[in-house]
Amino acid sequence: MDGDRGSDRDCVLALDQGTTSSRAILFDRRGLPVATAQEEFPQHLRNATAAGDGGTGPEADLAVVEHDPEDLWRTQLGCARDVVARAGLAPARLAAIGITNQRETTILWDRVSGQPVSPAIVWQSRVSAGICQRLKNAGLEEEVRRRTGLLLDPYFSATKIMHLLETMPGLRVACEAGRILFGTVDTFLIWRLTGGRVHATDPTNASRTLLYDIDRLEWSDDLCRLFDVPRAILPEVRPSSGDFGTTDAGVFGAAVRIAGCAGDQQAAGFAHGCVLPGTAKNTYGTGAFLLFSTGTQRPLAAPGLLATVGCGAVPGSVSWCLEGSVFIAGAIVGWLRDGLGIIERAADIEPLARSVPDTGGVVLVPALAGLGTPHWDPTARGLIIGLTRATTRAHIARAALEAIALSVADVVRAIEGAAGVPLQSLRVDGGASGNDLLLQIQADVLDRPVERPVVLETTALGAALLAGLASGFYPSAAAVAEARRVERVFTPTIDAAVRRRMTASWDDAVGRAGRWAVPRG
Repeated sequence: MDGDRGSDRDCVLALDQGTTSSRAILFDRRGLPVATAQEEFPQHLRNATAAGDGGTGPEADLAVVEHDPEDLWRTQLGCARDVVARAGLAPARLAAIGITNQRETTILWDRVSGQPVSPAIVWQSRVSAGICQRLKNAGLEEEVRRRTGLLLDPYFSATKIMHLLETMPGLRVACEAGRILFGTVDTFLIWRLTGGRVHATDPTNASRTLLYDIDRLEWSDDLCRLFDVPRAILPEVRPSSGDFGTTDAGVFGAAVRIAGCAGDQQAAGFAHGCVLPGTAKNTYGTGAFLLFSTGTQRPLAAPGLLATVGCGAVPGSVSWCLEGSVFIAGAIVGWLRDGLGIIERAADIEPLARSVPDTGGVVLVPALAGLGTPHWDPTARGLIIGLTRATTRAHIARAALEAIALSVADVVRAIEGAAGVPLQSLRVDGGASGNDLLLQIQADVLDRPVERPVVLETTALGAALLAGLASGFYPSAAAVAEARRVERVFTPTIDAAVRRRMTASWDDAVGRAGRWAVPRG
C-alpha cells in the first residue's frame, strides 16, 4: 500500500467483532479513543441432542453455540457508521480500517448471492466433539499438532467445517464446485465491506483453523485432505498489516482502505508490545486468552498449550507465541446475571464480591463449555462446591472472580513450565480488566505484578495500530510504542500459605469437574 497517504488523515477506525457484541472505535495518533460505538447481538444456544447432532456419543449433551452471520454484519456495519457520524468525521479523513475478530468462529456463504448457508458456528461450540474423537482414534492428532501447533479440539474451525459438510445435504458438492466460501469472521466482514471483491484473511486467523501449516506459513493441501475440506473454499492469506482492499462506496459514501486484520488475541498482544520473547498478555473477554511471546523462535509443542502465529513488529512479519485458552471467563459473570439472577448488571459483581472477605470455602469451576488449557477436556462441566447454609450470593460472586483468576494462573504455570522462563509481569486488557478486585486477586494468585493499560480495549487498539502502520498513519514502530501506556500496576498482597490453600482447593474442584459428560452405564 501507499505508505504515506495516511499521514494527513485524522483517525484510524478499528472494527472489533466479538462473541457477544460488535464495536467500532476511532483512534487518534496518540492511540487514544476518539469515539466508540457498540451493539450487542444474540447468541443461539441449544443442546446437541436436541438438535439431533449427538445421540449417546461424546456430543450428546454438548452445547451448540451459533450466531446469525447477518447479526454480525448488521451490528458491525451499524457501529462503524455510527462512530464515524458521532465523531463528525468525513470518510476522506479516515486513514484506514483495521479489523479484529473472534477467531475460530466458522462461516460458510454462497459466492454468488453472498448469503450464509448456515448459522455461524461459534468458537465456544462443542458440536464437533465427536468428529475430534474420531480423528484422535484414527491416530491423527500428532500430525495435526506438528503442522498446526494446535490440538484436535472442537474449538478450532476445521472440524466445524467437517460438521457442516457431513450434516448439510448438497453442501460438499457446492463447495467442490467453487460456489461456497469459508471464512472466520474477519474474512466474512472483509468480503461484505469490499462488496465481494476480496476473500482474504491473515496468518493469525488462518493459524487457528487446523488447515494452515505454521512452519510453511501457507494453507496445507495435506491438512485439507486429512479433514476432507475442499481447498477451493479457503481465503487468500495476506499480511496482518497490509492491503485488504477498499470498502465499497456504499459503506461510508466513499472508499476507505482496509489495512489491518488480526485475530482478537494477537491484536491485543500487538497492542501490548508482546513481540519480544518473554512478554505476555491476558485478555479477559467472554473467555480468557493468554499469549506468551517467543519472538522469532517457533515454540515446540508442549502439553496443554498451543503454538500460534502472532503479529510481528515489522509490517509483513510474524512472531511466535505460546497460547493458553480459558473458555469461560467474563461469560461466568453473564451467567450469574442472566442464568442465576444474583446480579442485575455485570458491574454489580465487584461490590457484591467485596462485601465478603473471602468465598467462605466456596469454589466455582466455570467449565460451562468444557475446560481449555491445560486440561483440554470438552466433557468437563461447571461445578460449585463447598456450599453451606451460611453461603450467600456474595460468596458465589467472589468465587466466580477467583475462578477467573485461578484459571488464568493454571495457564501461566503451564506456559512457564514449557518455556522455561518465569513470567515477570502480566499485561491485561478486555472488559473485565476494569474490575479492580479481579486484578488484585489475579496478582495474588500469580504472585506477579499485573499491569493494566490506559486503553482497556486493547484488541481494537491492536487492529488500529496494524492498519495505521500499513497506511502511514503511525509512521514507525516508535510511534506505535508511544501508543502503549500503563494506567495501574496491581502487586501481590497475600502470603504464600494462603496462595497454596487457594490453589489446592481449586485443583481439587477442577479434578472433580473433569470428564463429567461422558456416557455412563
